[in-house]
Amino acid sequence: MAEVYRTPDERFADLPDFDYEPHYREVDGLRLAHLDEGDGPPVVFLHGEPTWSFLWRHVFPPVRDAGFRCVIPDLPGFGRSDKPTDDSWYSYDRHTEAVARLLEDLDLRDVTMVVHDWGGPIGLRVSVEHPDRVSRMVLMDTGVFTGRQPMTDAWHQFKDYVVRTPDVPTGFLVRLGCATDPGDEVAAAYEGRGTTDRLDGLTVDLGDWWFNLRPSNTEPLLRLNAEAADRATMEAIRDEVLGLVRVRPGKS
Repeated sequence: MAEVYRTPDERFADLPDFDYEPHYREVDGLRLAHLDEGDGPPVVFLHGEPTWSFLWRHVFPPVRDAGFRCVIPDLPGFGRSDKPTDDSWYSYDRHTEAVARLLEDLDLRDVTMVVHDWGGPIGLRVSVEHPDRVSRMVLMDTGVFTGRQPMTDAWHQFKDYVVRTPDVPTGFLVRLGCATDPGDEVAAAYEGRGTTDRLDGLTVDLGDWWFNLRPSNTEPLLRLNAEAADRATMEAIRDEVLGLVRVRPGKS
């Protein structure tokens, strides 16, 4: 069994708009967390990185109130779920297996799978491999990744920055992805209470591309004690993200 880190429960106290009781399952020696709200046909929400189930706090309540059962897991390494401390534990296979086990353990059928970011390739694969359980999908800011398509220069700069930076400012990155600033309290939910000071990330092994993201547990949220080159990298990422904002303001 892998050595794991478990984020202390007190880090999840008093989160904004997130007063929901977690449920836990034991899977291959890991305690994995999920929310289970409402009754009716199941809708499963998969987050990406560097987020966790907190991402869906404004999305799932209207779905629940419309008569659906909303199941929102924290992927292994995120949120309230256990976090193996060995980087090599994390793989595309293990994340898809974890979601498949969730569907099996809860015996979910006729699922609507809602996916975001890296939740996309995970949920897409689970849906294809388990058509008896997943009937439809909602894809949000994601895609089918092969690991071989060309990435932008800003993305490669970001990858290099993450590899050499022990404490990545997670809340800052979340803010970059929002059309309107969600505020300090929300950003803090991704930094100090939704992540760990040891390991909280997603490693995906797809073809020739292997990338591990380690969000931070630093305060204050926007303190970037970075070299000039790193600051330039973050500014390049900011400019690219802002260039993708086309439609309407939103919050994470």
